[in-house]
Amino acid sequence: MTPAVEALGPVAHLMARLCEIPSPSHQESAVAEFVRHQLHEMGAQVSEDDAATTLGAGCGNILAHFPATPGTSGTPIMFAAHLDTVPVTGPIEVDLVDGHLTNIHPVILGADNKAAVAVLLVAVGRVLEQGTPHAGIELLFTPCEEVGLKGAAAFDIAALEAKAGFVYDHTGALGGIIQRAPTLHRIEATFVGRAAHAGIDPEGGRSAIAAAAAAIDRMPLGRVDAGTTANIGTVTGGTAANVVPERCTIMGEARGHDHDALSIQLTAMLDAVSWAATEFELDVETRVTREFTAYALAADDPQVRLARRAVEACGLAPRLVPSGGGSDVNAFARSGFPAVNLCNGMIDVHTPDERILPESLDTMVDITLAIIEAARTPG
Repeated sequence: MTPAVEALGPVAHLMARLCEIPSPSHQESAVAEFVRHQLHEMGAQVSEDDAATTLGAGCGNILAHFPATPGTSGTPIMFAAHLDTVPVTGPIEVDLVDGHLTNIHPVILGADNKAAVAVLLVAVGRVLEQGTPHAGIELLFTPCEEVGLKGAAAFDIAALEAKAGFVYDHTGALGGIIQRAPTLHRIEATFVGRAAHAGIDPEGGRSAIAAAAAAIDRMPLGRVDAGTTANIGTVTGGTAANVVPERCTIMGEARGHDHDALSIQLTAMLDAVSWAATEFELDVETRVTREFTAYALAADDPQVRLARRAVEACGLAPRLVPSGGGSDVNAFARSGFPAVNLCNGMIDVHTPDERILPESLDTMVDITLAIIEAARTPG
């Protein structure tokens, strides 16, 4: 990190240190070791499940438990953040540019989700240092969130004493509370044609790439309706410019809040694949995988009420907002654990322009402390 970042407060400084430890999905071991050390220094009861083995991740789900202050009643709570990032394609050196923390190299910053990791460590550290009464706090750090929420999906919620969970993993101004998030289906289709010399016998070939292109052209993509989106993200195939390509694989997704609308979208995409295979006289292998499941929260759900009280206590106006993205909350909801995702001020995540204001980090610490305070208040 640069001297300008070194001079900032503890949460910005810690986030920068975390960001500069690369941790793409399945390679979280170094940042996990850093976080474990921090937790042990805080005196936490730390456990870790076997997700590293079952998922091929760099760590398991790391759970830190801080028992309730003796004589304190209320709701024990959990805060969660994921340790992995999207792929890292170069060095990360955090600097302060135009008032924002960002990477001076044209690569992601990793504030998604290391901003939350830093906030949680600093906020709970402050609770412990100041002897602030609390009703029980657990911190959960998950791997492989960016590749389908796999860490959180593998986590056994029976290990928790908490009755409600909070996640900071959404772009948008602070005060935003994610009320609903979509289901996501991953789609993979491999077209298998027939190779041939492109100059001597093109008629003898069956181009898998041409079939894939025709299928994509036939698909409804982008924002299909108010609650449904679809995308083809990668196309891979072929061996050389002078060979009619025998194989081509396309990978994409469809996500939506409404089950029926999402089913119609999936059918349209799969129909396009089948049509292209028939039209170009080749075979196709398809696979559809549900990566996470939609949820919707009510304004009076207990975790939402606690979040709203905390946001208001920090002088912000709470806003219930829908999301087109998934988070570990999707996995917790499917497991039956009540949790809520909160906006944390990240900007342009997953891009080289990713950035966040140091002030947003400080306010997130305040919101975390306010949630802890609201949770210990009976009723």
